[in-house]
Amino acid sequence: MPQSMQSKKIRIIGGVWRSRLIKVIDAPGLRPTTDRVRETLFNWLGQRLDGLRCLDVFAGAGALGFEAASRGASAVTLIERDKTAFANLRANLSDLQSSPVDAAIDLVHGDGVGFLKRQANASWNLIFLDPPFDDHLALESSLKEAGRVCDGPSGGQIYVETAVSCDVAALNSLIPGWECCKEMTAGQVKALLFQLRRD
Repeated sequence: MPQSMQSKKIRIIGGVWRSRLIKVIDAPGLRPTTDRVRETLFNWLGQRLDGLRCLDVFAGAGALGFEAASRGASAVTLIERDKTAFANLRANLSDLQSSPVDAAIDLVHGDGVGFLKRQANASWNLIFLDPPFDDHLALESSLKEAGRVCDGPSGGQIYVETAVSCDVAALNSLIPGWECCKEMTAGQVKALLFQLRRD
């Protein structure tokens, strides 16, 4: 089997789809969020995301977006531009829907940054950003746009997964009015949670 077509499976760790498996293809730039990092993230966010509108901008296999849907989000949109990865994302959703969740789930085949630019101010509550580590422009552009379109009753939240060498202060400077409230390092991954300040 060609390297690019090999696959593995990872599990959803909470909610309605707890322990369900989703397929991850082996393709350039795709790097699923590990169980350890997702467990930490949802400890930060709270185990339930009831009523939140969530956006998974660089969805890959959909681990973050499907986790949000499993945990009670009201709407989840997952965006993936790679054709093969998007086909896998659609297949994963089809498999999961044997156990329905309340979330309205939308899959978008296209560019994540372009999608963000078309969104209205304060139209999403929680945004996941996990671009390829070597695409610094995608990270910076998506974070700037996420800072504009993210808000919520108790303040919006933006999750960023990036290379361990990333300068957190430099990232924070791209979104005035936000603060990095949580941070962890796991191997070569740096996980960051930004919170909208309420002054």
